[in-house]
Amino acid sequence: MAAQASTAVNLAFAQYCEAIFELAEDDVEVIQARIAERLGVSRPAVSEMMRRLEHEGFVAASDDREIVLTAAGRSLAESTVRRHRLAERMLTDLLGLSWAEAHLEAARWEGVISPTVETAIDRVLGGPTTCPHGNPIPGSDYAAPNTVLLSQVRVGARFQVVRIPEELEFTAGLLLFLESASVTPGNTGLVTASSPDGTLTIEVDGRHVGIGAFAAERIMVVLDA
Repeated sequence: MAAQASTAVNLAFAQYCEAIFELAEDDVEVIQARIAERLGVSRPAVSEMMRRLEHEGFVAASDDREIVLTAAGRSLAESTVRRHRLAERMLTDLLGLSWAEAHLEAARWEGVISPTVETAIDRVLGGPTTCPHGNPIPGSDYAAPNTVLLSQVRVGARFQVVRIPEELEFTAGLLLFLESASVTPGNTGLVTASSPDGTLTIEVDGRHVGIGAFAAERIMVVLDA
Protein backbone atom coordinates (compact mmCIF):
# COMPACT_ATOMS: atom_id res chain seq x y z
CA MET A 1 0.00 0.00 0.00
CA ALA A 2 2.83 2.39 0.87
CA ALA A 3 4.44 1.76 -2.52
CA GLN A 4 1.15 2.46 -4.30
CA ALA A 5 0.70 5.70 -2.37
CA SER A 6 4.26 6.76 -3.21
CA THR A 7 3.66 6.03 -6.91
CA ALA A 8 0.45 8.08 -6.86
CA VAL A 9 2.31 11.01 -5.28
CA ASN A 10 5.10 10.79 -7.86
CA LEU A 11 2.57 10.75 -10.71
CA ALA A 12 0.82 13.78 -9.23
CA PHE A 13 4.13 15.65 -8.98
CA ALA A 14 4.86 14.81 -12.62
CA GLN A 15 1.38 15.90 -13.72
CA TYR A 16 1.70 19.28 -12.03
CA CYS A 17 5.23 19.89 -13.30
CA GLU A 18 4.03 18.97 -16.80
CA ALA A 19 1.17 21.48 -16.58
CA ILE A 20 3.51 24.23 -15.39
CA PHE A 21 5.96 23.45 -18.20
CA GLU A 22 3.26 23.52 -20.88
CA LEU A 23 1.68 26.74 -19.63
CA ALA A 24 5.06 28.45 -19.73
CA GLU A 25 5.75 26.94 -23.17
CA ASP A 26 2.55 28.58 -24.46
CA ASP A 27 3.37 31.92 -22.79
CA VAL A 28 0.37 31.58 -20.47
CA GLU A 29 0.70 33.20 -17.04
CA VAL A 30 1.77 30.40 -14.69
CA ILE A 31 -0.33 31.11 -11.62
CA GLN A 32 -2.40 28.78 -9.47
CA ALA A 33 -5.67 29.73 -11.19
CA ARG A 34 -4.31 28.73 -14.62
CA ILE A 35 -2.97 25.43 -13.23
CA ALA A 36 -6.37 24.68 -11.69
CA GLU A 37 -8.08 25.33 -15.03
CA ARG A 38 -5.60 23.18 -16.94
CA LEU A 39 -5.89 20.21 -14.58
CA GLY A 40 -9.57 20.59 -13.78
CA VAL A 41 -9.03 20.71 -10.01
CA SER A 42 -9.93 23.17 -7.27
CA ARG A 43 -7.71 26.10 -6.36
CA PRO A 44 -7.28 24.85 -2.76
CA ALA A 45 -6.02 21.54 -4.18
CA VAL A 46 -3.50 23.40 -6.34
CA SER A 47 -2.40 25.54 -3.39
CA GLU A 48 -1.74 22.44 -1.30
CA MET A 49 0.18 20.75 -4.11
CA MET A 50 2.29 23.86 -4.68
CA ARG A 51 3.36 23.74 -1.04
CA ARG A 52 4.34 20.11 -1.44
CA LEU A 53 6.17 20.71 -4.71
CA GLU A 54 8.09 23.63 -3.22
CA HIS A 55 8.99 21.53 -0.17
CA GLU A 56 10.29 18.77 -2.46
CA GLY A 57 12.32 21.26 -4.50
CA PHE A 58 10.38 21.08 -7.77
CA VAL A 59 8.97 24.64 -7.94
CA ALA A 60 9.69 28.13 -6.66
CA ALA A 61 7.75 31.38 -6.67
CA SER A 62 9.14 34.28 -8.70
CA ASP A 63 9.04 37.94 -7.66
CA ASP A 64 5.90 38.54 -9.75
CA ARG A 65 4.06 35.60 -8.10
CA GLU A 66 4.40 33.34 -11.11
CA ILE A 67 5.34 29.73 -10.44
CA VAL A 68 8.59 28.52 -11.97
CA LEU A 69 10.13 25.08 -12.17
CA THR A 70 13.46 24.43 -10.51
CA ALA A 71 16.09 22.39 -12.35
CA ALA A 72 14.65 19.23 -10.74
CA GLY A 73 11.11 20.26 -11.64
CA ARG A 74 12.04 21.01 -15.23
CA SER A 75 13.78 17.67 -15.57
CA LEU A 76 10.68 15.87 -14.29
CA ALA A 77 8.42 17.92 -16.57
CA GLU A 78 10.51 17.35 -19.68
CA SER A 79 10.67 13.60 -19.17
CA THR A 80 6.89 13.48 -18.70
CA VAL A 81 6.18 15.71 -21.70
CA ARG A 82 8.57 13.63 -23.81
CA ARG A 83 6.74 10.39 -22.99
CA HIS A 84 3.35 12.05 -23.60
CA ARG A 85 4.29 13.40 -27.01
CA LEU A 86 6.00 10.19 -28.10
CA ALA A 87 2.88 8.29 -27.03
CA GLU A 88 0.70 10.66 -29.07
CA ARG A 89 2.92 10.09 -32.09
CA MET A 90 2.73 6.32 -31.71
CA LEU A 91 -1.03 6.33 -31.20
CA THR A 92 -1.66 8.42 -34.32
CA ASP A 93 1.09 7.20 -36.64
CA LEU A 94 1.04 3.49 -35.81
CA LEU A 95 -2.42 2.83 -34.38
CA GLY A 96 -4.42 5.34 -36.41
CA LEU A 97 -6.14 7.12 -33.51
CA SER A 98 -7.53 10.60 -34.03
CA TRP A 99 -5.82 13.64 -32.53
CA ALA A 100 -8.40 13.94 -29.77
CA GLU A 101 -8.24 10.23 -28.88
CA ALA A 102 -4.45 10.22 -28.87
CA HIS A 103 -4.29 13.27 -26.60
CA LEU A 104 -6.51 11.62 -23.99
CA GLU A 105 -4.85 8.21 -24.23
CA ALA A 106 -1.34 9.65 -24.02
CA ALA A 107 -2.23 11.23 -20.68
CA ARG A 108 -2.75 7.70 -19.37
CA TRP A 109 0.36 6.26 -21.02
CA GLU A 110 2.86 8.93 -19.97
CA GLY A 111 3.01 7.69 -16.38
CA VAL A 112 3.69 4.04 -17.18
CA ILE A 113 6.12 4.13 -20.11
CA SER A 114 9.49 2.82 -18.91
CA PRO A 115 12.81 4.20 -20.22
CA THR A 116 13.27 0.99 -22.24
CA VAL A 117 9.87 1.33 -23.91
CA GLU A 118 10.43 5.05 -24.45
CA THR A 119 13.65 4.31 -26.32
CA ALA A 120 11.92 1.62 -28.38
CA ILE A 121 9.04 3.94 -29.34
CA ASP A 122 11.48 6.63 -30.40
CA ARG A 123 13.44 4.13 -32.50
CA VAL A 124 10.37 2.63 -34.20
CA LEU A 125 9.05 6.10 -35.05
CA GLY A 126 12.40 7.19 -36.47
CA GLY A 127 13.25 9.81 -33.85
CA PRO A 128 10.33 12.25 -34.29
CA THR A 129 10.94 15.84 -33.20
CA THR A 130 7.32 16.86 -32.61
CA CYS A 131 4.03 15.42 -31.45
CA PRO A 132 1.21 15.16 -34.06
CA HIS A 133 0.19 18.72 -33.22
CA GLY A 134 3.67 20.11 -33.95
CA ASN A 135 4.78 20.68 -30.36
CA PRO A 136 8.48 19.86 -29.80
CA ILE A 137 9.47 16.61 -28.12
CA PRO A 138 12.00 17.36 -25.36
CA GLY A 139 15.31 15.62 -25.94
CA SER A 140 14.84 15.45 -29.72
CA ASP A 141 16.69 17.33 -32.46
CA TYR A 142 13.83 19.82 -32.85
CA ALA A 143 14.79 23.08 -34.58
CA ALA A 144 12.21 25.84 -34.21
CA PRO A 145 11.12 27.37 -37.54
CA ASN A 146 10.47 31.09 -37.97
CA THR A 147 6.75 31.13 -37.24
CA VAL A 148 4.02 33.74 -37.04
CA LEU A 149 0.54 33.45 -35.61
CA LEU A 150 -2.27 32.62 -38.02
CA SER A 151 -3.99 35.82 -36.90
CA GLN A 152 -1.04 37.80 -38.31
CA VAL A 153 -1.40 36.40 -41.83
CA ARG A 154 -2.97 38.93 -44.20
CA VAL A 155 -5.88 38.15 -46.50
CA GLY A 156 -4.58 36.68 -49.74
CA ALA A 157 -1.43 35.21 -48.21
CA ARG A 158 -0.61 31.52 -48.11
CA PHE A 159 0.73 29.70 -45.07
CA GLN A 160 1.73 26.30 -43.80
CA VAL A 161 0.51 25.08 -40.43
CA VAL A 162 3.39 24.28 -38.08
CA ARG A 163 2.10 23.97 -34.55
CA ILE A 164 -1.12 23.68 -32.54
CA PRO A 165 -0.06 24.66 -29.00
CA GLU A 166 -1.07 22.73 -25.91
CA GLU A 167 -3.53 25.44 -24.86
CA LEU A 168 -5.69 24.55 -27.85
CA GLU A 169 -5.39 20.83 -27.13
CA PHE A 170 -7.20 21.46 -23.85
CA THR A 171 -10.01 23.47 -25.47
CA ALA A 172 -13.06 21.21 -25.66
CA GLY A 173 -13.80 19.96 -29.18
CA LEU A 174 -11.14 22.06 -30.87
CA LEU A 175 -8.66 19.29 -31.72
CA LEU A 176 -11.41 17.27 -33.38
CA PHE A 177 -12.55 20.32 -35.36
CA LEU A 178 -9.05 21.25 -36.53
CA GLU A 179 -8.23 17.69 -37.55
CA SER A 180 -11.51 17.31 -39.47
CA ALA A 181 -10.85 20.66 -41.19
CA SER A 182 -7.28 19.57 -42.14
CA VAL A 183 -5.78 22.44 -40.14
CA THR A 184 -2.88 20.20 -39.23
CA PRO A 185 0.93 20.59 -39.28
CA GLY A 186 2.33 20.32 -42.79
CA ASN A 187 -0.89 21.35 -44.56
CA THR A 188 -0.98 24.62 -46.47
CA GLY A 189 -3.79 27.11 -46.68
CA LEU A 190 -4.87 30.53 -47.88
CA VAL A 191 -6.47 33.30 -45.82
CA THR A 192 -9.52 34.37 -47.82
CA ALA A 193 -11.30 36.73 -45.40
CA SER A 194 -10.97 38.44 -42.04
CA SER A 195 -13.80 39.65 -39.80
CA PRO A 196 -13.72 42.56 -37.34
CA ASP A 197 -14.05 40.14 -34.44
CA GLY A 198 -10.80 38.41 -35.45
CA THR A 199 -12.39 35.39 -37.13
CA LEU A 200 -10.50 34.26 -40.23
CA THR A 201 -11.81 32.33 -43.18
CA ILE A 202 -9.16 30.06 -44.62
CA GLU A 203 -9.11 27.65 -47.54
CA VAL A 204 -7.45 24.29 -46.88
CA ASP A 205 -7.72 21.26 -49.17
CA GLY A 206 -10.33 23.05 -51.27
CA ARG A 207 -12.61 23.75 -48.26
CA HIS A 208 -13.37 27.07 -46.60
CA VAL A 209 -13.15 26.98 -42.82
CA GLY A 210 -13.81 29.64 -40.20
CA ILE A 211 -11.19 29.95 -37.46
CA GLY A 212 -12.19 31.99 -34.42
CA ALA A 213 -9.94 34.64 -32.92
CA PHE A 214 -8.99 32.49 -29.90
CA ALA A 215 -7.55 29.75 -32.13
CA ALA A 216 -6.16 32.09 -34.81
CA GLU A 217 -4.16 33.96 -32.16
CA ARG A 218 -2.48 30.71 -31.08
CA ILE A 219 -2.01 28.53 -34.17
CA MET A 220 1.57 28.86 -35.41
CA VAL A 221 2.31 28.94 -39.14
CA VAL A 222 5.07 29.82 -41.56
CA LEU A 223 4.37 32.03 -44.54
CA ASP A 224 4.32 30.11 -47.80
CA ALA A 225 6.21 32.11 -50.41
